[in-house]
Amino acid sequence: MLAQEESLTLAPAAGWALAALAAVLLLVVGRELRQAPGKLLVLMAAAFLDMVGLFMVLPILPFYVRQLGADTALFGVPIGEGTLTGLVVISFTVAQLLSAPWWGRFSDRFGRRPALMVALAASSAAFLLFGFAESLWLLVLSRLVQGAGGGTVGVIQAYVADAVPSEQRAKALGWLSAATNLGVAFGPVIGSAAIGFGELDLSPQDGAQTLGRAAPGVLAALLCALNVVFAWRFLPESQDQQPKAKPATTPGAAVRLVLAQPRLPASRLILTYAIAIGAAQGVNPTLVLFLGARFGVTEHTIGWYFMYIGALSVLARTLLLGRAVDALGEARLSRVGIVLLAAGLAAIPATGSLVGLAAATALLPVGMALTFPCVTALLSKVVPKEERGMYMGLQQTFGGVARLVAPLAYGLAYDELGAGAPFWLAGAVVAATLALRAGGQLPVSTLR
Repeated sequence: MLAQEESLTLAPAAGWALAALAAVLLLVVGRELRQAPGKLLVLMAAAFLDMVGLFMVLPILPFYVRQLGADTALFGVPIGEGTLTGLVVISFTVAQLLSAPWWGRFSDRFGRRPALMVALAASSAAFLLFGFAESLWLLVLSRLVQGAGGGTVGVIQAYVADAVPSEQRAKALGWLSAATNLGVAFGPVIGSAAIGFGELDLSPQDGAQTLGRAAPGVLAALLCALNVVFAWRFLPESQDQQPKAKPATTPGAAVRLVLAQPRLPASRLILTYAIAIGAAQGVNPTLVLFLGARFGVTEHTIGWYFMYIGALSVLARTLLLGRAVDALGEARLSRVGIVLLAAGLAAIPATGSLVGLAAATALLPVGMALTFPCVTALLSKVVPKEERGMYMGLQQTFGGVARLVAPLAYGLAYDELGAGAPFWLAGAVVAATLALRAGGQLPVSTLR
């Protein structure tokens, strides 16, 4: 109760502080942007707009589940709020993990640009469906369509690997993730504001005409449609335009290889990425519930918290990642990031004030910034060039499996073991990836 009162008391000050942080963030990004590779600027802009749209709706998803899913039961058994939220969230992941390697293979043969264009169009349709969903099952359908379009994360990473020399890939991937995290920073705030916009009367005639709860989805769909036009006009293809031979390795064979030979360089990197990102992101739905219970956060204020995480993510990737890669190397730096990420997750339930929460939360974006770009850059070096898109899609598939399991496990832990249990469990899982010793660069022939 004390924490909730503190939250209400400090809310105006926190708002001004985060507004100042946003201004600093824009200044830093504007200054550092000159160091980014010119050929990646358009991709970064497209990734930023896409992430703004996604995070306009993602933080408010648990509140929509609460409204549409009251008294939901499965086979006659009531489903708890945390578990139900986890089920809706993983519907996105199911579609993503099934589509990712096939998107990657498609892009290896026919180009990265066509794959990205189709995915952006699918996202626009998914956002509209999200906005006008009047039942829990339509909400799930919107997440499935969104996830199918979201299977192109590996394609985007392969685009960077195509366009940038191997020794600069970690930094370039850091720049790309900085652009996406800038979208993470601003998207939730815009989404929260869109809720208020939905209450405005849009009709000059008698009788109120409002978008209501559909407003965030509609605005995200319009933004995504704008992104399609932008990418079509300005995003070049990263590969040569000649049709390519069918790759020797199929997605199914690559999956079996990772599972059968987990000590191979690519297998080790894919598993490290998947386990760590599943734990780090899978806890987000229960994190929203935890913040609501302990700090009085609502759908109108949750955007500020995600803006804080997104801002720190951008700063870590623009100001810290490149220098740290030069000093420590990609493999060693990824281990440092894992330690920081695990410590931040475990510390969150021990916080009882906004200051403590801010300190524990800061470890999360820094840890992720030092871990995931390095692991992905290492993967791009140990796989055959002609199969790069497929293997990076495969990395997203394994990550999707982890994100599929994690929200359910953390939702059950929240319902059955208490509000702190998901975070302690996630911290332990992330720390366990150190045993895989992320890194190592054996010849690509070892993948055959």
